[in-house]
Formats: sequence, C-alpha cells, structure tokens
Amino acid sequence: MRILFLAGGSPATVFALIPLATAARNAGHETFVASTEAMMPVVAGFGLPAVPVTFLGMLDFLAKNRDGEPLEWPTDPVEHMAFIGRGFGRLAAASQPALLRLAESWRPDVVVGGMLSFGAALFARYLGVPWVRHTWDSGEPPESDRGAEQELALELAGLGLGGLPDPDLFVELCPPSLRPPGAGPAQQMRYIPCAPQRRLEPWMYTKGDRRRVMVTAGARVNREQYLDFLRGLAEKVAKLDVEIVIATPDEVAADAAAGLDRVRAGWMPLNVIGPTCDLFVHHAGGGTSLMGMSMGVPQLLMPNMAASIGPSERLTDYGAALMLTPGEEDGVEEVVSRCRELLDNPSYTNRARELAAEIQAQPLPTEVLETVVELAGR
Repeated sequence: MRILFLAGGSPATVFALIPLATAARNAGHETFVASTEAMMPVVAGFGLPAVPVTFLGMLDFLAKNRDGEPLEWPTDPVEHMAFIGRGFGRLAAASQPALLRLAESWRPDVVVGGMLSFGAALFARYLGVPWVRHTWDSGEPPESDRGAEQELALELAGLGLGGLPDPDLFVELCPPSLRPPGAGPAQQMRYIPCAPQRRLEPWMYTKGDRRRVMVTAGARVNREQYLDFLRGLAEKVAKLDVEIVIATPDEVAADAAAGLDRVRAGWMPLNVIGPTCDLFVHHAGGGTSLMGMSMGVPQLLMPNMAASIGPSERLTDYGAALMLTPGEEDGVEEVVSRCRELLDNPSYTNRARELAAEIQAQPLPTEVLETVVELAGR
C-alpha cells in the first residue's frame, strides 16, 4: 500500500507524523513524507523518503497574500488564529501542483495530513482516496479551519465542496482528559516524542545533585526570533538553585547560555533528558507540552501564540502546570515564584505522572496503522 504523509513547514509539524510514518514504513508499506523544501533534511534524517511540495517557507505564506501583497499579523487573538489558517491555506494551494505531479507516477492509496495540512484534504478528495487528519499536538483552534476555508474557497468549490470536508479518520495525540469541550470522535494514539538525535553523554540520562529544569522556546529559535525571549527566560530561572538545560539549536546555544552558571545548552535529545528533569519551562509549544506530559514532568507555560492558550489552560486546570502571560506577568519574581511552587508542591508532579500514565495507555502507532490500512482497503 502507498501512504503519503503531508506535514507543515516547521520541524514540529514533521516530528509529530514520524511515529506513524515509521510504523507504516516498517510494516512494508511504501511511505512518502511531503513538506516544504526546507524540511527535506528533517524528513530524510528519520530515514523516510522526502518529497518537496514548494520551495517557499511557511513564513512566506504568512508574510504575503497570493497577489504578493504584504500582510500584517493581527493583534486580536481570534483573528490571529484565523490568519494562521489562511496562511496554511495558501501553503495548501501552492502545494497542489507538486502533489498532482507526484500522483502521475506515484498515486497514494491514502493521504495522512497534519492538523493544518489542508492540502491533504484537497489532494485526497481530488484522487478519491481516504483522508486521515493527524493532530500535531494538543489541538488547533477551530478559527484556523475557518480561515483556511475562506482562503481555499475557490479550490474547495472546484471539488464540489462548500467547506473543508470531514476527514475519514481523525488521529488524536492529545490525551482524553485534556481534549477541548465538544471535541468530536477520534482515534486516540499514544504520543511518542520524536526529534533528531545526537551522541549521548552520561549526564543526559543521569540525575545530578541539583534539581534539573529544562528551558526552551522551541526548534525555530534563531538570532532574528525568539532568542531574546529564551535568553531572558533562562536568566530568570537561573535565580533558582537548580541545574538548567537550555534546549535550542546549536547555532544560538552560546548566546542563550552566556554568563550563566550551571547551564548546558544546545540541541538536546529531550526524549532522553526529559525524564531526568524536575520541571519544563517554555513557550507552551504544542510538541514541547506533549513531551512534558508524556514524561510526567510539571510545566511552567508562557504561551507565545494565541493558539497555545486554550491547551495551556486545560493543562493548568488539570493540575500539572502553571501559566504566565508573556510580557504581562512574566517578570523575574513571577517566574521564580511559579517555578518554586511547581518544584516544591508534589501535587503538580503527581498530576503530571497521572497524565503520563494516561498517555501510555493509548494505542500504539502500529495499532493505529492497522485502522488506516483497513480504511484504505475499503
């Protein structure tokens, strides 16, 4: 069977699909993973065939409309989420020519698309094959779907659709306890942390004398974006008597850790280091949050995108995290106080471990693959 996986335009959108894609490859199915040109090394690094659908990056689709006119990012949270959906809609439209050329020689039997990979729905409906929608994290807001529908109105009409179609199967990574109210039926799947690895050193899987806190702002940190946020966050956490691990791309590691004591910085195998940590402090990225959940580690969340606020509130309400608003309540005293609360109050760790047990109880990717294959076989 031929299975095509369609990711977005950032590393996190690739990481989430890798466990199911690897299961498909290991089961003997022809498995391709499509994404933007910039993501080709990321896909190939996992030993999967990588197919480029556009030479433009994700930020290109958010910076300009289809006529090449510059766009401004909305400040209103709801409109911001719709704006993201429209950007991913433009990516979906731009991906169709390459996908259709692929189908001339390699026609998939089923298309698996990430949560905002709207091109998967268009492509699958054009071919008349099943479409599987696969979450990337704890869930994207419905406003993003509405924004994509607006952007893709002509493409959808060309397929005889008045809006985005319902997927033939919805694969959910978010644990049941944290799914948003009113969430529809889903095929649950165990979240398995997945990211590029590196040579292990003993400290990575060994607890030290001090409590260990992981600080990160995600995989997209560079000198143009998020570095100041990451650096400031590390400086605040450094006020505590803890060991700090700054998980960030190697090219900005020295800048992120400069002048700080008891700090290790660089690209980290977080699936290895995570279980040795006592606390995650981060930007509330979906993949990072799920990783912390899966490892039973309490978290201090500072959502830097509107779409991260809902999932962060649900994790906080569950009792496994606390949340601060960046720029409003994330001063040194607030960060240090929340970190101490999370480290010293065992209830947060207990709840985090309960959530990890719930995640471990979900079906494995190999089990979910059987459902996907059965769907395509019909």
